[in-house]
Amino acid sequence: MLGVPEMGLQGLYSGSSPEQSPVPSPPGSPRTQESCGIAPLTPSQSPKPEARAPQQAPFSVVVAIDFGTTSSGYAFSFASDPEAIHMMRKWEGGDPGVAHQKTPTCLLLTPEGAFHSFGYTARDYYHDLDPEEARDWLYFEKFKMKIHSATDLTLKTQLEAVNGKKMPALEVFAHALRFFKEHALQELRDQCPSLPEKDTVRWVLTVPAIWKQPAKQFMREAAYLAGLVSREDAEQLLIALEPEAASVYCRKLRLHQLVDLSSRAPGSGRLGERRSIDSSFRQAREQLRRSRHSRTFLVESGVGELWAEMQAGDRYVVADCGGGTVDLTVHQLEQPHGTLKELYKASGGPCGAVGVDLAFEQLLGRIFGEDFIATFKRQRPAAWVDLTIAFEARKRTAGPHRSGALNISLPFSFIDFYRKQRGHNVETALRRSSVNFVKWSSQGMLRMSCEAMNDLFQPTVSGIIQHIEALLARPEVQGVKLLFLVGGFAESAVLQHAVQGALGARGLRVVVPHDVGLTILKGAVLFGQAPGVVRVRRSPLTYGVGVLNRFVAGRPPPDKLLVRDGRRWCTDVFERFVAAEQSVALGEEVLRSYCPARPGQRRVLINLYCCAAEDARFITDPGVRKCGALSLELEPAEGGPHAAGAPPSRREIRTAMQFGDTEIKVTAVDVSTNRSVRAAIDFLSN
Repeated sequence: MLGVPEMGLQGLYSGSSPEQSPVPSPPGSPRTQESCGIAPLTPSQSPKPEARAPQQAPFSVVVAIDFGTTSSGYAFSFASDPEAIHMMRKWEGGDPGVAHQKTPTCLLLTPEGAFHSFGYTARDYYHDLDPEEARDWLYFEKFKMKIHSATDLTLKTQLEAVNGKKMPALEVFAHALRFFKEHALQELRDQCPSLPEKDTVRWVLTVPAIWKQPAKQFMREAAYLAGLVSREDAEQLLIALEPEAASVYCRKLRLHQLVDLSSRAPGSGRLGERRSIDSSFRQAREQLRRSRHSRTFLVESGVGELWAEMQAGDRYVVADCGGGTVDLTVHQLEQPHGTLKELYKASGGPCGAVGVDLAFEQLLGRIFGEDFIATFKRQRPAAWVDLTIAFEARKRTAGPHRSGALNISLPFSFIDFYRKQRGHNVETALRRSSVNFVKWSSQGMLRMSCEAMNDLFQPTVSGIIQHIEALLARPEVQGVKLLFLVGGFAESAVLQHAVQGALGARGLRVVVPHDVGLTILKGAVLFGQAPGVVRVRRSPLTYGVGVLNRFVAGRPPPDKLLVRDGRRWCTDVFERFVAAEQSVALGEEVLRSYCPARPGQRRVLINLYCCAAEDARFITDPGVRKCGALSLELEPAEGGPHAAGAPPSRREIRTAMQFGDTEIKVTAVDVSTNRSVRAAIDFLSN
């Protein structure tokens, strides 16, 4: 018989409706069957988590989409040759001096809201529209950050186009993902006409590691809407964490594919001018010749030369500096298979390249007036995009040792609009401004000193360094030998110089891959081929549920006392599934069993709570919040035999939750029939 645990009751949840947030009565009371949505079957001491190797569905090709804040792209590899990564075709359009293996994250919709174009095509078409006509078109750029910053993200969250019009964010993201799906499938058909489309592609979407569960679920929902995969084939879509993907790719690199910033020549500005890392490791290679056994293990496991030089247990940090965020992870290399173990939960913040763009916009506001800039953006949106493109081109040339001023073109529409709005020209505005490091050139451009340009970088660069230093101060990160600087913003010589200058004194080797802007994309492909490479992760938050325990006098607060049918219970107890910063292995399961209150009950919803603290006692504690709901969809109970030892009216549903993957996952089984129960965790309907 499934009885009441001696140490208290678990699995009893607070709420008001049997179908939504059930209010339980203690088992055995006359009201249990009417008022309880679920009944307790799990003891207060959690069962030992079980590790289960995830079942991998067959696939022929992995297609990874790196959906970035400022630029995006896709790449793929075939299961028959997983490390031969094929980059997407070069995109039409583009900017001089910029690699076209990615395209700007720009989406253009018609005035009716229909898809028109994406990337360079969208940007250039919008640029060529008549100013009055452009005001009716919906142009979205750098919209990924809206998902990160939204504190109340739902499926109904809206995004604002540059003209001020709004549209459901889910539709905007789905339009972009559908574009990449169609583009990638067409390229696959061209390269391999005999490849069947159905059930043959595993898709991988990249997201920042610091994104919370609602944002990850949002991207999955957008992928469903875009038709990448169906809900029934959810396992065909993987969510990859961006710094993890970079780490997986860096494992494969040879020494000549890396640049050691600590060995660069003084005054060097460009990545290609710096010396390779090969010489830095010659001494280490010589020492390791005496211990070839460990090196052979790693080389045979498919890792690159750099990793073969590292010893088992060596630790390193990956700093993914992208357009919107800096995303940090710290990994430990494991032998003999070269798997990775996360040593500290993902950290970072909104310190990306768009911060430099914002600083430029604020500078323009100081010169021409914040009210004018806001009006110009609203009434001349295409011209504003023009101006940001001009600034982006000059931003890419900025460097710590550059001499000479930089000229930034102002669109004619800006100059004309300012004169009409203010009654004088932009040159007069510059003369009257308190900003003395920006002048008006004879060529009709803003002329900015190199020092002024570098100053625009400083708030963002300082924020990145602060995040890295805070991570390095953690005791879990002691012993780090390497820091990999990756991501699109890591191409910046200003950022590279600042990071090396701040961290070089620590004896930390700062390393940059040659193809730094494509590191995450290529790593996402490799991750899709072998998602088990990251064997252990750290939970970013504490997750659990609210339950009732037996009330012990003098221990819980008196206001938690609930008396029902003569029994004393402690309400709102926070039962923990996993603690913040706890190491969780891939495939490790947290098991719980629940029982529907009524024989015909078809659905159970159990509220989930989370917090940053490890020691929360009650779901009402400060910092504890409801973050989602576990849903169990039940088929009608069969008239066959009941679970061994269970009362005739009881039906045991056993759930298994996994916290060691890139997403929190749940499965459930009806114990009496051994059939799967449809189970899901919803973080977006909170």
